[in-house]
Amino acid sequence: MIELRYIAIEGVIGAGKTSLAQKLSTKLGSNLILEQFEENPFLEKFYTDRNRFAFQTQMFFLINRYKQQQQLNQQELFSKYIVSDYIFEKDKIFAYLNLSGEELKLYESIFPLLERDIPKPDLVIFLQSSNDRLMNNIKLRGRKFEHNLTRAYLSELSEAYNNFFFKYNNTPLLIVNTSEIDFINTEEDFDELYEQIFREDRGFIEYFNPEPKG
Repeated sequence: MIELRYIAIEGVIGAGKTSLAQKLSTKLGSNLILEQFEENPFLEKFYTDRNRFAFQTQMFFLINRYKQQQQLNQQELFSKYIVSDYIFEKDKIFAYLNLSGEELKLYESIFPLLERDIPKPDLVIFLQSSNDRLMNNIKLRGRKFEHNLTRAYLSELSEAYNNFFFKYNNTPLLIVNTSEIDFINTEEDFDELYEQIFREDRGFIEYFNPEPKG
């Protein structure tokens, strides 16, 4: 097994990043860092009126993520593994999608000051999924504040994520096509993904595209 102390999982809303982080953390016996989206008092309002509540939502997430990520420096002293269901840099995806004008300028003046103190993962796993599957996953989990999330916004977000990770080169990256894999409910699929994560010969940027089964 190659040495990966800090693994972060990314993907669009509904891609399964939190579920994978929890399952991977259990297998590794790691500390688990989960994004605290439920603490954002503006999020439900944002899905109802993006223009009005984008800045408040964004700044709350930025500061909250920063405080949470700062704790990683302490956890690294005591933990063999850390698994997170987000990377700090993903904050920019939402900012550039939802902010504009003076609000975006203010955000751009603050973000670099915070980013420089954030530890980088040893591996980032980006979960790609179709919009149909994302919408289905969101519907199944039934979070109240996501009821007003539209397919159009999800499509915008998917495109923004794909563009971000197409250019991403800050850490080793594993891009996973989740269309033909169910790593949550099928142990065989999870084990296959786990082997890909800890492959000895894995390159700096890798694509995992599982074949359809059956």
